[in-house]
Amino acid sequence: MTEPPAAVPPGQPPHAEPPAGTPPTVPQLDVRAAEPPANPAPAATGGLADRPPGYPNALVWLRAGILRDWRGVLGAFVATWFYLPVALLLAVWGGLTLAVVGLFAGGFGVDDQVPSVLRDAPLIGPLTEAFLTRSGGVLGGVVGFVVGFLVGFLSVLVLPWLGTSDEPIALVTGLVGTVVAAALIGVLYTLYRVLLEPRLLVVSGARQPSRREYARLRPVLDDCAQRLGLPTVPRLLMEDDPVLGNARTYARHVVVTTAVLTEPDDEVAALLSHELVHWRTGDEITSAFVRGVGLPLTLAHALPTWLMRTFPHPATNLVVFLFFWPVLLTMRYLVLPLHARDVRAAEYRADLGAVLTGHVDGMRRILERRLSFESGRSGWDEAVCATHPPHELRLDALDRATVAGAPVGVGEAAPVTAERLFGRSGPVGTRRTWLVVGALVLAACLGTGGLSVVQWAFFRPQAAIDDYFSALADRDSDAALGVLTEQERAGVTDRGLLARLLRGDGYQPPTDVEISSLKRDGDTATATVAYRLAGERRTVDMTVRRDEDATAGLFHGWQLVGGLIPVNAPVAGPGVRLNGVELPVATEGPTLVLLPGGYTATGPSDALSEVPPETLPITPEQTEGATLRLVPVLKPAAVEAVEAQVRTWLDECAKQTVAAPPGCPFGYFSGGAAQKVTWKIIEYPRLTVELTGPGTAQVGTPFEARGKVQVSGTTTYFGSSSPFSEEQELSVAGVATADGDTIAFRPAAD
Repeated sequence: MTEPPAAVPPGQPPHAEPPAGTPPTVPQLDVRAAEPPANPAPAATGGLADRPPGYPNALVWLRAGILRDWRGVLGAFVATWFYLPVALLLAVWGGLTLAVVGLFAGGFGVDDQVPSVLRDAPLIGPLTEAFLTRSGGVLGGVVGFVVGFLVGFLSVLVLPWLGTSDEPIALVTGLVGTVVAAALIGVLYTLYRVLLEPRLLVVSGARQPSRREYARLRPVLDDCAQRLGLPTVPRLLMEDDPVLGNARTYARHVVVTTAVLTEPDDEVAALLSHELVHWRTGDEITSAFVRGVGLPLTLAHALPTWLMRTFPHPATNLVVFLFFWPVLLTMRYLVLPLHARDVRAAEYRADLGAVLTGHVDGMRRILERRLSFESGRSGWDEAVCATHPPHELRLDALDRATVAGAPVGVGEAAPVTAERLFGRSGPVGTRRTWLVVGALVLAACLGTGGLSVVQWAFFRPQAAIDDYFSALADRDSDAALGVLTEQERAGVTDRGLLARLLRGDGYQPPTDVEISSLKRDGDTATATVAYRLAGERRTVDMTVRRDEDATAGLFHGWQLVGGLIPVNAPVAGPGVRLNGVELPVATEGPTLVLLPGGYTATGPSDALSEVPPETLPITPEQTEGATLRLVPVLKPAAVEAVEAQVRTWLDECAKQTVAAPPGCPFGYFSGGAAQKVTWKIIEYPRLTVELTGPGTAQVGTPFEARGKVQVSGTTTYFGSSSPFSEEQELSVAGVATADGDTIAFRPAAD
């Protein structure tokens, strides 16, 4: 309370009333009457010294304080944890942006939207067009500002919760988590203010009282506490201010200005009675908890207020307001008004302390003296955000208050009692209450334990790896892909093909999977996994990442990174198969990706060549991808078929009776005309057949494997005929091609 004190004449006890008609006097101080001990004992025992009496422990004391002002707590919570300053900033900028858009759009295009029937109506049409032409921009600007303001404001409130809109449990847990975080910060801040209160008060200028000050104030403080039924009092501190008589109460201390020393004892007693009620009811705990719940907003508000208080200049205030206006407006129009309502109620309650101690006249004189200096309460700050009620209303409340046992007159309030001020003392809660609390605590422990078991069993990093290899063992591609990250799953263009490959006869899943170690670093974990594939024991490090989305709003699972392996398949033609499933013809597009395991690869086959089956092991450590090499080989029967084709061709050539059979690999050339020519294959050449493609082969004859052909006949030279017979070496060159189930040979052109 910020009020001056009172005094009694010398020789009278501190609580004595001055005689009627006698003005109060200032007593002469006797420092020997009450000196502070050299080592004063704590005013209260327990975990927190100077704690008010009436609370079984500090926890009950804190609970009583933090649960009193629910309006202030709610305002601080909503303003801080729903980002109202940010919403206000975005709302104003959004409103201004759409206001400009609406101003121009309404000014240039609103009149075109008038229906033709209305536009053609006499008198009404011209009036409507004139109105819209001259005011359409203003209307568009107003509508644009309203729409932009609402969109900007609501977007900040709604966007953080969009991800949980389809999961009610996630929404509830998010809200509960926010409430718990705000409450925890509020409690920690309150404890900080209570535990470090002596240090904080020293920094603010408070000091220990001198012997003279102690002798002046401590007897009055003890007498007021005794009348209020308080066995202990808070620690007394002084603040050097010889002009303004004032006192402030904190959680464990009461700070009195030096100007109070010159006031009459009756007014001092009224002032201290007022502060003792604040101390006993824990009003400072209430205010500290409200500030703690909105601590981020409180800290953001402290900087501009400190700047404006330290540099009181209109230019400084303007600059500070331009930078911090969302924070200042949020505190001024939401947090402070809600909290000030409880603070004003606490002032009315504290004034009743003077009634209960018998110093109501002193309190009345204090308020009447202050009333002469009180200005009008016009404006938001004075009327709504004021922390003290008008002095006239406080005087009216004092006039209607009576002490217990006194007759209640017309218009007077109920008698003032200690129970009314401080509440009923006694055990904390009934047996039924504690049974309910115990049952709730037990249910919470069991529920938390059950959730922990579920988390350990199904939502550990190891569970993601186990599920991945289990899905491979079950040949379930959808389940295996479900363990991977969204980015990994996006790389699969044909899930149906991947499912058929895993269900094929040639697929071999990894076996004997064992996780030997796991190291976690925040939301990422690396596991060392050993497994067996294609008869070989392998080891790989696999990385899993914590899923941002929660299952049922409670459990965050893990997703595997890099569970798909790209495969480079050089065979572009049809007929390439994995596990009996034909792969699509290679075109420009995404690379084929496979899940780990053993795949049996086969290629196209025709009458000329075939591709032997190849086992392709796909392992998780193949981060650069696996290469599918399908090498076609010549069929043994194809060589025989090519040789038969070549011999048939040579036999046809040998049947010809000309010296140079066309298209044949042999011929006879001499100086005369050859007649009666006959050819005979003495030895067929041995052939080499080399594949040049999936359906073609190069046919040739090595030098050492050439065949022989005999030619005979007669030659006519200058009118004379003579027989001839000779042998020639024979070699063959050409191309063999597969034509369905047959092979065709085409000799090379000379």
